[in-house]
Amino acid sequence: MYRGYSGDDKPYPQRHSPLPRQLSDITPATLTRLLGYRYPGIAVESMEVTGIIESHTTKLWLRLTFNGVGRDAGIPAHVCVKANFTGEHLNVDICELEARFYHYLSPSLGDQVATCYYADWDNDGQGLIIFEDLEQRGGRFSQTTDHHGIEGTVQALEDLAKLHATLWNSPALTQHPWLPLSMQTPIDNDQIRIMQYCIDLNLANPNYRKVIPATFLENPDRLQSAYDGLIAWEQAQDSPYCLLLGDCHPGNAYIKPDGHRIWIDWQLARKGRPWRDLTYLMISMLTIDERRQSERDLLRHYRECLLACGVTAVADEQQIFEHYRRWVIYGLQVWLGNLDSWQVGVHLNERFFTAAVDLGTWQALL
Repeated sequence: MYRGYSGDDKPYPQRHSPLPRQLSDITPATLTRLLGYRYPGIAVESMEVTGIIESHTTKLWLRLTFNGVGRDAGIPAHVCVKANFTGEHLNVDICELEARFYHYLSPSLGDQVATCYYADWDNDGQGLIIFEDLEQRGGRFSQTTDHHGIEGTVQALEDLAKLHATLWNSPALTQHPWLPLSMQTPIDNDQIRIMQYCIDLNLANPNYRKVIPATFLENPDRLQSAYDGLIAWEQAQDSPYCLLLGDCHPGNAYIKPDGHRIWIDWQLARKGRPWRDLTYLMISMLTIDERRQSERDLLRHYRECLLACGVTAVADEQQIFEHYRRWVIYGLQVWLGNLDSWQVGVHLNERFFTAAVDLGTWQALL
């Protein structure tokens, strides 16, 4: 089991039936019932499916019409429903966690996250959220295959610093026992073991073997040892916590028309220190040459952005670099456990394996 919190804190105690478990359960009547817990008297009068992505967590885009209660509540016609409709992997409570995030914490983040109109969970791994259809904003979803360049990475780090600063050292982070502490929860600490079957597939893939150093291919078990070293390093720290996206790669952002980001996919939300998000995002976004050219300047810029937001007790530049060079191993194991059928990841493996050599990551952690 990889559930982190089992408290009984349902946001709408008047709901006694389980949340929908199948796509066919999503009907105007079901949506009327669910939204009615938050907006009494609301009625969904019609529903049209405009898009769907089916995976472990399904995203269902809908066009709805409402009665006057719904219109007065400001719920847009175009929404997205996100939940686990497969019934698989409910022992990994990422849908439940994301629903809690949107219910409890997203209001404090303003326009840094999508507007959520309903978030609920069943305390068994299932969670369901209804939020705005971001495509209606006229921007675009960022992709892991995009070329962002140094300038694009600067903008992303400015947005990331704002996100981290919003709840920097905030009491809100300790008021929610459901919010896991980074690298002190089974899903984090056992990621390699959970994803080992995918890692093995990639290590046998000729396309991956071309970009992975021979020294690693000869001894892949060193990944777990290095990752354990990162866990020990992080658990020994005593600097302030902030809110982490947790899975902070380029594809988990929506870029608004003004160039700023809305952070999406909060299934690995954490309280923790910012180096996890910072390193994972930065190395994913930059080509190898861009990283080598700019990483020190970018780390400095991120730190300056944090300070400009008014936070205190920020690590100095050398301390940040020491965190950064170690946290490379986190992104490395994530992308080595990613299948190309989910997201194209060969180029990201090359970036992280190269960074681990350039920055002495293996030596620092083993």
